[in-house]
Amino acid sequence: MEKVQKKVAKIEFVKNYQRMWPYIKPYWFRALMAIVICIPIGALDAVIALALKPYMDIVMIDKSIQSPWYIPLGIVLFTCIQGFLNYMATYLNTWVGGKITNALKRDLYRKLLSYETSFFDARKSGDIIYRFNKDADLACNGLLANLKTFTSRLFSSISLIAVLIYNSWQLSIIAITVLGCAFLPLARIRERIKEVMNKSVAAGSQIITIYNETYSGNKTITSFNLENVQMHKFNKVLNNIFNFRIKITQRTSWLSPMMHIIVSIGIGAAIGYGSHLIVTKSITSGNFVSFITALIMLYTPIKNLGNNLNDVQFSFLAIDRIFSMLNRKPGIQNTPECIEMKGLNDSIEYRNISFSYGKKLPDVLENINFKVKAGTTTAFVGNSGGGKTTLVNLLPRFYNIERGEILFDGVNINKFKLHSLRQNIAVVFQDNFLFSGTIKENILLGKENATDEEINQAVKMAFLDEFIASLEKGLDTQIGERGIRLSGGQKQRIAIARAFIKNAPIVVLDEATSALDNKAEAVVQKAIDNLMKDKTVFVIAHRLSTIKNADKIIVVNKGHIVEQGTHDELLHIENGAYKSLYDAQFKKQDLIEL
Repeated sequence: MEKVQKKVAKIEFVKNYQRMWPYIKPYWFRALMAIVICIPIGALDAVIALALKPYMDIVMIDKSIQSPWYIPLGIVLFTCIQGFLNYMATYLNTWVGGKITNALKRDLYRKLLSYETSFFDARKSGDIIYRFNKDADLACNGLLANLKTFTSRLFSSISLIAVLIYNSWQLSIIAITVLGCAFLPLARIRERIKEVMNKSVAAGSQIITIYNETYSGNKTITSFNLENVQMHKFNKVLNNIFNFRIKITQRTSWLSPMMHIIVSIGIGAAIGYGSHLIVTKSITSGNFVSFITALIMLYTPIKNLGNNLNDVQFSFLAIDRIFSMLNRKPGIQNTPECIEMKGLNDSIEYRNISFSYGKKLPDVLENINFKVKAGTTTAFVGNSGGGKTTLVNLLPRFYNIERGEILFDGVNINKFKLHSLRQNIAVVFQDNFLFSGTIKENILLGKENATDEEINQAVKMAFLDEFIASLEKGLDTQIGERGIRLSGGQKQRIAIARAFIKNAPIVVLDEATSALDNKAEAVVQKAIDNLMKDKTVFVIAHRLSTIKNADKIIVVNKGHIVEQGTHDELLHIENGAYKSLYDAQFKKQDLIEL
């Protein structure tokens, strides 16, 4: 069993470096130089031990007054050379490590951008940040540091063992036997800490999530007096991290003391038997001092192996997580025979659509069927949680359709290239995400190469011109993270300008005015009206007064279409679902006005 564990560990070690090779390859020469430099760094450790033999024999045995001055000077010189080489190796490792880390992070971020919406639904922000950012640092820093340490210590060990054998082959047998015994505990410790390390990483990602939630939800925390609740949650995670670290310490901290004990046995045995060899004149005092110095220099790094093992394991775990992400295929991707979508000419049809957010979760849509003509407006209404947003989220393929199909001009949307499909759809959400930067930068997300004339037209059509004219820096005004410096209405109008400049033939409006007051809604609604002109529009509406003129209104409740028709047609259905919603909403409005 132990042989199997060793073989697995060796295979994993080699596999991790093989997986990293494509990232090391562009910088292989500098990486190689960093390793080559470590050879003399390690080998020069033997100089001090080797130099002590002639020095001690001349000074202590021959009692020479004129001690060889060149030996101490040589030791200082070799140490200076070793220090300079160490600096060069560290510099090269840092340079190569930084380049590899950046390349890894670029690939991880590119992969993150390719993942479907359900991937983000199932994960916390802290887990994303940890796995797509911190893991790259852990992997690269750990691998390169380990490689440098391994190379320098390997050649240090070889050179020091050569010094041991040179001074006394008898004592060398004792020293090497003890050295082999010192490595035995390492074979058992790896599996004992792997599970705890995984849990420790998970707890580390949880604490990042709490920081993110505190930043984004600071107003909610303050208004609901949730400081103690958040503090309790934070303390709980901190305690979990502490407990995991203690468990790791419990499972590894015995290694260093064990190494100390084994090493002390080796040194004690060498001193005891060495004294006998000196008395019998098998070796000189110089041999003995040189041997003990080399032995101590050989054993010292081994005593601290337990402290380095955790870093090695964290590095290997990080590599495993990185490549599990890089090898994971996006749930939504182009098919080999996919085609470009070139606008919409005839119609959009939902045919026998049923959908759930997971295999073990109930359907949120069941057997949905309807068809809309190009250039018309279709509104979805119904009770909250009925499936309206899910319906429109399927259009840009935020989620995969596993049962049924959506047809654009008779072609299944799965046959279109994702980029071209989404380029033909502009979405205005209820809570639109604005990126840190300027107003202009956020509008240009709709069309990167838009001209100033197009930008100004979008601003005008979104009723942003007066607001922007009132700003000192106009379009170049910084809006803060997520547009924190803007009102809800201003954010929505920037999002509408972004959608307008995209000029997509299909527009999706997901309750775009539901979070606004009446005054802001009136302005935003005018902007929306401009956006809807000559487009195929899908509207999710909470205020029925805004969709009276829709070409088709579809009532969705509990995942089913219960009614569809024009505003007038649906109002004439006695005890109809739409009529009930309409009457309830306007009675409520009348009461408010009273």
